[in-house]
Amino acid sequence: MSSVTQPQKILVRRYSGSARINHWIVAISFIVLLLSGLAMFHPSLFIVGETLFGSGWMARWIHPWAGLALTVAFLALFLRFLPANLPHLDDFRWFARMKHVLSGHDEYLPELGKYNAGQKFVFWSQMILTCTLFVTGVALWDSYLPFFERLTGYHPTIEQMRWAAVIHATSAVLTVVVWIVHAYAALWVRGTIPAMVGGTVTGGWAWRHHRRWLRREVKKPASVQAAS
Repeated sequence: MSSVTQPQKILVRRYSGSARINHWIVAISFIVLLLSGLAMFHPSLFIVGETLFGSGWMARWIHPWAGLALTVAFLALFLRFLPANLPHLDDFRWFARMKHVLSGHDEYLPELGKYNAGQKFVFWSQMILTCTLFVTGVALWDSYLPFFERLTGYHPTIEQMRWAAVIHATSAVLTVVVWIVHAYAALWVRGTIPAMVGGTVTGGWAWRHHRRWLRREVKKPASVQAAS
């Protein structure tokens, strides 16, 4: 009797361990910020702070520190992934063929690098919004305003703090919208979440979604491995 050999699955390394840890620190910090921010957003949501953080005061104390952690972690993520998120001519072609993106007809799309135009939009949007949230958040962090005043020689006026509150809340809402788009896309494109958990994708997945990136990766022996 002849035996049938099962074909090996080719895996391509997409994210290093440190990149995945960095990403999940950002994700966890964001969730803490979202929940603690909701506790202060409207009186009807005060129960969120009491239920999840023990009290509204604790939610108010945790929120700025979580924001600081998110800013530092996202800055590290930004510097790590910046080269792969620079604009490319194929990004405009990808957007122009959005109907094929939504219908799943990848054969009509240009060959892509590590990220498509939608992922780059999320990347740059979150960078802008994170910086905005940090700057306006500092202006609202009244417990530490004396420290920043001594450090910078500047203290925001009441009117500036009011504007900071409006811009901070608006930016937070936009950040949540972008995050929802990011999370939905990760669930919609099968194989995306396992890549951020395990660090690898199959060769077929890479060929279908990020062919130009795969062509570069196969030239790196350590990035490709076989799995039964």
